Amino acid sequence: MKLTLHIVSFDIPYPPNYGGVIDVYYKIRALHEAGVKVILHCFQDQRDPSSELEKLCAEVLYYHRKKSILDLFSLKPFIVSSRNSESLLKRLLQDDYPILFEGLHTCSILNNPALVERKKIYRESNIEHHYYYHLFKATGNIPDKVFFLAESLKLRWFQRILKHADLMLTVSLADEQYLRKKFPQKDIRYLPSFHRDDKINSMPGRGSYLLYQGKLSVPENIRAAEDIINHIYTDSLPDLVIAGMNPPAHLIKLIEKHSNIRLEINPDEDRMFELIREAHINLMVTSQATGLKLKLLNALFHGRYCLVNPEMLVGTGLNSACTVATTPQQFREEIGHLFMKDFDAGMIARRETIIMEKYSNKKNCESLLDILTLFYEKNPRSG
Repeated sequence: MKLTLHIVSFDIPYPPNYGGVIDVYYKIRALHEAGVKVILHCFQDQRDPSSELEKLCAEVLYYHRKKSILDLFSLKPFIVSSRNSESLLKRLLQDDYPILFEGLHTCSILNNPALVERKKIYRESNIEHHYYYHLFKATGNIPDKVFFLAESLKLRWFQRILKHADLMLTVSLADEQYLRKKFPQKDIRYLPSFHRDDKINSMPGRGSYLLYQGKLSVPENIRAAEDIINHIYTDSLPDLVIAGMNPPAHLIKLIEKHSNIRLEINPDEDRMFELIREAHINLMVTSQATGLKLKLLNALFHGRYCLVNPEMLVGTGLNSACTVATTPQQFREEIGHLFMKDFDAGMIARRETIIMEKYSNKKNCESLLDILTLFYEKNPRSG
């Protein structure tokens, strides 16, 4: 039986170079390799259509993301109302195949009466109202604070639409527990994020610097970089490289004040993974314990030591693969300890055992195929 699946993506998932789209793209790749026919629906904002997606999908459709200032005054969250498309609904109604909605962003039509008989899967990537509340706390810009707080409140209210999903798939164990409490009657399962790697690619030996990397236009990542510079880092520590997309001017100026900190702006994918592999320590901190930080997976699959705060690990099951610090002093002490040790082959083997237990694309794709097969058995018209 040839399985077919609609996937509704909040963005064009190529290139897969930031958190959310990484899971979307590599999920599509895994399904394609397993013989699943994917019909991909993408909301288009700042990214261009991609021929790479056409190689993996039976059909790729694009819908313009409609941003209107009037949507700011809607009861629906802006990230949802700007992704509402009649053309999308019309195309979905042309067949009976299951639909996977990527993120709360794409769920505007989840409760549409025309889809009541359809099998609908919600793929969670964050508890969105928690995420936006943390953005509210992280930014100092007043208009942004107002927007993030309003969006957080709207998302908390809008979340109830998820009762119309037949299945929810979460990226972390903590998020699974949260949604089970909110929707005790629903089928909610943990399915870790898909990613680019099928084996550990870390190099043994020793690097000469630490790396902090992330999308530097995101308030949370800006705040994390500032905290590292202002509270953890001293002139006596080894060199620190901060790498990411679109850093703000004030962060650039802050970095320029430190002789042992340098900035890499907008590195391409190859350069980013080179930085991850060659660093002695990948340093990762967050104030948000929601979702899964895919930068953590990238560092574990490609880097040497990973030094993190506890919030990075909530719900991941990856505690034993990382070194954890809580206070600035603990971070400095661990940096000193780790720079005295090579990263060796035994550490790589132990890491592979820990990570591949939950984060094997092959295993997780098989789990998703089992779900889709069950859906088809319950609804033969989808076949």
